[in-house]
Amino acid sequence: MKDKLEKLNHKIKEAKLGGGPKRIEAQHQKGKLTARERIHFLLDPDSFEEIGMFVTHRSHDFGMEDQKYLGDGVVTGYGRINGRLVYVFSQDFTVFGGSLSETYAEKIVKIMDLAMENGAPVIGLNDSGGARIQEGVVSLGGYADIFYRNTVASGFIPQISAVMGPCAGGAVYSPAITDFILMVEHTSFMFVTGPNVVKTVTNESVTSEELGGAHTHATKSGVTHLTAPNDLIAIEQIKQLIGFMPQNCNEKAPSLPYEIGEEYRPKLKDIIPSNPNQPYDMKEVINELVDEGSFFEIHKDFAENIVVGFARLAGRSIGIVGNQPMSLAGVLDVNSSKKGARFVRFCDSFNIPLLVLEDVPGFLPGTDQEWNAIISNGAKLLYAFSEATVPRITVIIRKAYGGAYDVMNSKHIGADFNYAWPSAEIAVMGAKGASEIIFRKEIQAADDPVAKLAEKEAEYADKFAHPYRAAARGFVDEVIKPSETRRKLIKSFAVLENKKVMRPSKKHGNIPL
Repeated sequence: MKDKLEKLNHKIKEAKLGGGPKRIEAQHQKGKLTARERIHFLLDPDSFEEIGMFVTHRSHDFGMEDQKYLGDGVVTGYGRINGRLVYVFSQDFTVFGGSLSETYAEKIVKIMDLAMENGAPVIGLNDSGGARIQEGVVSLGGYADIFYRNTVASGFIPQISAVMGPCAGGAVYSPAITDFILMVEHTSFMFVTGPNVVKTVTNESVTSEELGGAHTHATKSGVTHLTAPNDLIAIEQIKQLIGFMPQNCNEKAPSLPYEIGEEYRPKLKDIIPSNPNQPYDMKEVINELVDEGSFFEIHKDFAENIVVGFARLAGRSIGIVGNQPMSLAGVLDVNSSKKGARFVRFCDSFNIPLLVLEDVPGFLPGTDQEWNAIISNGAKLLYAFSEATVPRITVIIRKAYGGAYDVMNSKHIGADFNYAWPSAEIAVMGAKGASEIIFRKEIQAADDPVAKLAEKEAEYADKFAHPYRAAARGFVDEVIKPSETRRKLIKSFAVLENKKVMRPSKKHGNIPL
């Protein structure tokens, strides 16, 4: 037995070395952690249990039979984050550049199947050169096996992808199907075709960082939801993110202990400028409403005219969607509609109540928006809110104009409670634009058209630029004082805690993708 135990210990030691000390050192020189180091920092101490440590590839072509590494380039298993079960795979760039083989894929598939069977999140730490070319179509088949399970698991268990190195070609589609993507600045990139192919096909010269780096995908494409300056901070972001989620779609997100106290926030009454066209920062409103320091923004640098993220309200996890007057006056456009819709659908999938903070002057006009399908993209946000069955509360902070009023979780599309501040303006359009249309002839015939317009604008504003007509019709449940908003939200979400919605039986809806 002694010899056998020595052999086992030798194999364990060999497996933990991955591609060997030189390649581990090379990984460190790039500013990257190894696959096992990432797992070590991600999971609770001593909680990781590895599966498939001794797996090796089955390829015999191109001399591959002489190059075998225990684990075959991916570390898989399960462990705990703050005591909660998660399944994890961590790609090891020190073994064949992290390239995916048939057995490598089988290890990931096994983890994903276990996660679904046991109702726990899956976290993928990606650092791979792509398909293992020596295995050909077998490797491609392995990717498809993973994609299929990503899709089956979607909406059932949370799936988080951290891209901590290269992720190219077909490899990008697994993270793309998952719920959240994190990227590390300067050491990770994602693209379907790399700079060399781009140069050949389109004659564009572009670097990997420009084409698919963290900054590019955080600001231009919106592919990544979060970025981090290094692996350790990315891992901390994963821990924070998972804390807002339940284990699966049949559970609720964990609550933190909270004792109800003085919930008035006097500062809120001073945030909104007296000039209705002057911007303010919606994040200031959010931070006053939620538990101190709990707001965790998603997609911070993409479509900044809408703010989305998680927070806690009296210890409970909620999702927040708010128009941002500091960017494009808070209008809805193609990108903000997609960003909002994606976030709303995630929250609805995993029983996370939604709070909507509204200050929207409408949809962004222009040929660029129309030609890029603002109609169908705007409809995504409308569809997402209408479809959601979680508790939904809207607070109209200031403007709620036109079709955007309907889209932003209005009473008409199923919101549970709709509140308005006294500063709310709920109308088809702003007073100036409305007056120019309604009183056009009267203004043109006036001796002083400018003064007449101002007079009619004031008249229209007096009639419509307030929340009381909507409140009279029941479209707004209550006009509330800003300082009482947090207290009102805590009570309102509490009474919606056991909300159940019955919908027609069907396979699934057809969202305007």
